[in-house]
Amino acid sequence: MLEIVKNVLEDVDKQLYRIIKSLDHLDDDLIWKKLKASTNSIGNLCLHLAGNEYQNFVSAIGNKPFIRERSRREFDPKGGMTRDELKNLLLRTRSESISTLSTLSEDDLKREVTIRYTLEDWNNMHRVDASDDETYDVRVIRLLLIQVAAHYGYHAGQIVLLSKLLKDMDDNITGQYH
Repeated sequence: MLEIVKNVLEDVDKQLYRIIKSLDHLDDDLIWKKLKASTNSIGNLCLHLAGNEYQNFVSAIGNKPFIRERSRREFDPKGGMTRDELKNLLLRTRSESISTLSTLSEDDLKREVTIRYTLEDWNNMHRVDASDDETYDVRVIRLLLIQVAAHYGYHAGQIVLLSKLLKDMDDNITGQYH
């Protein structure tokens, strides 16, 4: 496995461990609780991370079918999946990502891939009224690896903070003192 792929996977695995540890402290109702109408629940963020990882690693890099409903499935739900179902989704997505990324070569890191979006998701994300032929991004794989890892860490931090706000606990979720 390439060094950069190994490093990215180690980092997102560390973040995934923190997410799972956070989920383990909460019941299903707290996982779907929004602190304010304008915020996302931990459940929404888990769905979003699984969708983003699948879209970029498995679909764009791995050429698997594009399957994602960002706006409707990730940010609208107010429940519907249990803690264990969310954990399994995250772990299953990670397994697919590892299978895809472990086959990359140095030449692949320079290759451009197309990241597809539904028209609804594209327009919601960019606050535009685009047409179907404008609903994609192109990235070099090396850069995409870094961007997905940064995105994963950003939302993992939100999940850790939200879990601490929702259920006061002494447990150190990150494994570090701070």
